[in-house]
Amino acid sequence: MPTLFVAGASRGIGLELARQYLIEGWKVHATYRTPGGELEQLQGDVHLHQLDVTDQAAIKQLKQQLGNESIDILFHNAGVYGHTTDETAWLESFRINTVAPFHLISTFAENVGMSKHKIVTAMSSKMGSMSDNGSGGSYVYRSTKAALNAVMKSFSIDLAQEYGVTVVVMHPGWVLTDMTGPGALISTTESVKGIRKVLEGITPADAGRFYDYTGQEIGW
Repeated sequence: MPTLFVAGASRGIGLELARQYLIEGWKVHATYRTPGGELEQLQGDVHLHQLDVTDQAAIKQLKQQLGNESIDILFHNAGVYGHTTDETAWLESFRINTVAPFHLISTFAENVGMSKHKIVTAMSSKMGSMSDNGSGGSYVYRSTKAALNAVMKSFSIDLAQEYGVTVVVMHPGWVLTDMTGPGALISTTESVKGIRKVLEGITPADAGRFYDYTGQEIGW
């Protein structure tokens, strides 16, 4: 049975990732920060872990709990938008959107290397793309996602060499979630169906690439 580890699964895209992979018969490890909600109602081989992704000690503790269990797809979905350019708030957005994925992926990369699929991905955004920025603004979100992309690009080289793991970056589309608001274009269901299809076709030759949910490659 293949295994998905999704960080940030309490709602939105993370919740839908857990739901769809469970329907497909996968084992799912799903992390959440606040108890309650739809995540606890999921059916199937689901294992819930309360985790603050910025807490490195808690990440290490979860690693000890999972031991050498293989993880076919490690999906770091947790993140924040970050509306204010106040320095403290901006740096906190970097901790959540950029630093936390680095530590979590570093901790569980060996587990991914033990699996059949050997895929690591993180939810980024076209707003982190330099070439796609034609409107300006959104300084906090753009900068933290651009930094995440840089981290993932380096992972795509290092983890391939060390563990045979393929690392890609995903853009979910403009999805209707609590973060995006009512102007969004697609549902979480549609986005996740597309993401799953992209990940199903990933090969080692795709390492370091940035895809949207339709499989379209995005420029850095």
